[in-house]
Parts: sequence; structure tokens; C-alpha cells
Amino acid sequence: MKIDATAVRSYLTRWESLLAIATILFIVYAAATTPGLLSSASLSNAFQVVAEKSLFVLPLLLLIIGREIDISVASVGAFAAVVVGLLTQAGLPFAVAVIVGLLVGGLCGALNGFCVAVLGMPSLVVTLGSLALFRGLCYVALGSTPITSPIPPDLITWSYGTFLGWVPNNLIPLLILIPIFGIALHRRPIGRQIFAIGGGPDVARYSGVRVLRLRFWLFVVSGAVAAIAGVLAIGRTSQVTPDAMVGYELDAITVVFLGGVSFLGGAGRMTGVIWSLLLIVMLRQTLLLQGQGQYAQGLAVGLLLIGSLLLANISQRIGAWFTNRRLRAAAQAA
Repeated sequence: MKIDATAVRSYLTRWESLLAIATILFIVYAAATTPGLLSSASLSNAFQVVAEKSLFVLPLLLLIIGREIDISVASVGAFAAVVVGLLTQAGLPFAVAVIVGLLVGGLCGALNGFCVAVLGMPSLVVTLGSLALFRGLCYVALGSTPITSPIPPDLITWSYGTFLGWVPNNLIPLLILIPIFGIALHRRPIGRQIFAIGGGPDVARYSGVRVLRLRFWLFVVSGAVAAIAGVLAIGRTSQVTPDAMVGYELDAITVVFLGGVSFLGGAGRMTGVIWSLLLIVMLRQTLLLQGQGQYAQGLAVGLLLIGSLLLANISQRIGAWFTNRRLRAAAQAA
């Protein structure tokens, strides 16, 4: 079978391929220089603490490809968790309280979607306002006193449990949703419509895509997924607090952009985001085992994002230069 060298070169120069190579090389180097990095306890801890952040990545991937953004996900998740905690404290069965919390998350997303899709407001401004709104409601509802009882002991035990020896249980929702979101984005008509909206909303509308309706439901999905993250946070921290998951939305957005999703919309792949997530998780865990704190970890992730964006820009310019050179050579030959 003849191998198409051009196709191989094109595949290897794709951002997600370069990111995969960089991630594998980093893990190999980090494992050789950081004792215990790949132990079961280390890997379980590394992925357990990012379970909620990882969930935020999925709806943000769809929204950013579709030229929108939701920076209120962490506040929505915290508010849904507060609702679950208050209902459980009032005597409602925890399972029923979780269902109500998921509905509340969806309604919060619907509010964002209504303002963006129906009222035509910029999603950045809308979700910036709802970030403050829902976080403020958390403090109004709880004050400075967290809810520590009655959190079901089974939820706490499950949150700290593992399967396959090291995979934390609270990663299960992410492992279920990744293929669902990936198939929807890359294999179903709704994915093509999202890419079309990101490429040009007006063109997509003239092509028959119901732009406003799709935008609305993307925000609803974002709110529902954020509520799932909020429930996971209850189990992991064994309490409900008004400041739960503060700043998580920034980490999730970093993962999306590092994964090669265009901030202008219309471009991005699930595989790139997965490699980006893995790289950041392993980078943070490596720094943690080397005795570095949260500030140093944040600095490293920020430098990584800036460096990757610069590298992508330079590679695009080099690629464009070679393309123009070939075109000029072909024109002169003709």
C-alpha cells in the first residue's frame, strides 16, 4: 500500500498531533525526573482534583467553536450545588435534590441563552454578569456558613473511590460525556451546524441553520453540565460552600484554547482538547510533587498557553510563506 507523504505530513503538522507529541515527551521526561509521578496514588489524585474543571471544558468547546463563550460555568455549578445542599438540609431525598439542581443549572443556562440568542447581547458580557449574579446568590443563600450536613456518606465514599486501580470515580461523568460530545461535534449534523455558525453566522443562517435556537440550547447544555460539576464538588469537598470552584472557568478556557480551538470560532477538535487537558493535569501534578504551590502551577500553565499561541502563530506564518513560495514558483514555471 502506497503511503501518501503529503497526507502524513499534513496530519503530523496538525496542532493536535503536535500537542500529542509534546504531551507524550513531557510525560516521559517528567516520569524520569519526578519519582512517583506515574504511581496509582499520584495519577488518582491528579485526575480527582480536576474532575469538575474537566467537565466545564466540554460545553465551552462547543460554545467557543460557535463563536460564543460562557464564563459563568463555575458560578452556575456552585449555585446548583447550593440548591442541592439547601434542599437536602430541608429533608428532601438527595437524589431528588440532585435532579432539581440539574434543572436549576439548565435554567441558569437558559437565562444566559435567552439574553444572547433572543436579546442579541454579547455572550462575554452576559456571562460576566451572570457569573457575579449566581455567585452572589450563593453568598445570599449561605452567607459565610458552609453546609456540611447532611451530605450523604455514600457520595463522599464514592467520590474518593477508584476503579481500574487508579481512575477516580468522580471522573466517570467526564468519561461518559467525552464520547457523546465528540460524536455530536464531529459525526452529527449538529456539529456541522456549530462549525458553520463559527465560520460565519450569517452564512449559516442562509444555509438553513437555526442559529438562535442552537445558541440557546448550547447555553442550556452548559448550565446542566456545570450543575453536574457542582454535585461532584459536593462529594469531593464533603460540603457546600458559596465560594466553591472559584476561578475554575479560567482553567477550563485555558484547556480549550491550548487544545487548538480558535478564539474566532469555526475551528477545533475534541482530540486536541483531550491532549491539552492531559498535558495540563500532568504538568500540575509534576510541579506539585516537586514542591511547587498553586501560584507556581498557575504561572507555568499561563506561560504554556502563551508559548503555544506564539508557536501556533509562527507555524502558521511559516506555512503561509512556504505556500506562497510554491504558488509563485508554479506561476513562474507556467
